[in-house]
Amino acid sequence: MKFIENECNELKMMLTEDIKKEIIAFANTNGGKIYIGVKDDGNIIGIANPDNDLQALTGMINEGIKPSLIEYTQIKIEQYDNKNVLIIEIQSSPNKPHYLADKGLKPSGVYLRHGSSSIQASDEIIKKMIFEHTGLRFEEMVSKNQNLTFEYLEKKFKDNNLSFDKNKYKILNIINEENKYTNLGLLLSDQCSYTIKCAIFNGTNKVEFRDRREFTGSVFKQVDNLFEYFKLFNKTSGKIIGLKRIDTKDYPEYSLREALLNSVIHRNYFFHSSIMVSLYDDKFEIVSMGGLIDGITINEIFKGISSSRNPNLANIFYRLGYVESFGTGIGRILTSYEHNNKKPSFDATENTFSITLPNMNFKESTNKTNIVNQSLSKEKIIIDYIKMHNKINRNITENILNLSKTGAYKFLNKMLEKNIIKKEGNGKNTFYVLK
Repeated sequence: MKFIENECNELKMMLTEDIKKEIIAFANTNGGKIYIGVKDDGNIIGIANPDNDLQALTGMINEGIKPSLIEYTQIKIEQYDNKNVLIIEIQSSPNKPHYLADKGLKPSGVYLRHGSSSIQASDEIIKKMIFEHTGLRFEEMVSKNQNLTFEYLEKKFKDNNLSFDKNKYKILNIINEENKYTNLGLLLSDQCSYTIKCAIFNGTNKVEFRDRREFTGSVFKQVDNLFEYFKLFNKTSGKIIGLKRIDTKDYPEYSLREALLNSVIHRNYFFHSSIMVSLYDDKFEIVSMGGLIDGITINEIFKGISSSRNPNLANIFYRLGYVESFGTGIGRILTSYEHNNKKPSFDATENTFSITLPNMNFKESTNKTNIVNQSLSKEKIIIDYIKMHNKINRNITENILNLSKTGAYKFLNKMLEKNIIKKEGNGKNTFYVLK
């Protein structure tokens, strides 16, 4: 008989202390078997002292692994070709994460099975397992940063004619019963360490950047700033139907807003990776950490079934009028495209959730037409910026259009020649306004 090493089977020539890592990896993943007395190539060599190894192994499992795996492991000795093989059968444990007792709950102590290898778990994966198997919510945990301010959040409450003072902190779960700031407080604070990264691309792939931004601060500030930023790129196209001109934006503003809010409200903050937003000529993509919550399918989300990882965060977005009701966002994104032949798509992996919105006005065209459209698009971006901020300068033009200093001057001069804008001020104080 010959054994094969794979994602479910591990082969070991002899018993060593490292066997604990393999046991932990199987228990933290999908279970499996370890055969001791078998070479990596599958040939059986057997073990010389099966009883001694059996006793030593029992001690390793009982004393070297936490939480206890005694009830989720079975050990036996079997003979193959008249040779003794020690077999450990490990079940996938409901008490994850298991770890080496002398290392603790950190990457050097927690292992996972990946293919035919056992690998260290990252800090983020460890936190995810703790969350999933203990029910402990990220937003309820005490923040490592206790020096928090809430200037932006206070402004949002004031804009909505709502009171916001330290008496509200405990009601909103910004502080806990011990008067410590929670992770919810961290997300809402001006010192929030989680960010949204955005990239604007020329074309339909990631070959050529037009602009890159990272949005920081309170999650409310990030949402507001990113949404205003996207208004600069959400062009309007018109067509004549009968005697009427029908204007259509590239993306329904509601769908952009809901996709952004969904990524912020429902993401898994045990992962510290940024939310990633990409805008191409033909589509908008947003990817956030955290797959679907256990027991919920995408089809159920389409039907309005809602279960939030961060209910306290969702409640504050609701209080401030960002969301109208729970569980309706995905459905309304679909509704906003119901009269268009292009449809949004949604994808969930174990650790991510992504939304892709098609550009309703995008059409494949020749390279010559694309060059003209890109030029017109850049002019529209500058015009929209000036409409929103009353003026623009060369430095801002560089950043928005991803141009060099010389390129920005040339582009602004072309707009001057077309009498679209006019120049005011001198030197460093030079700026441009609509003519």
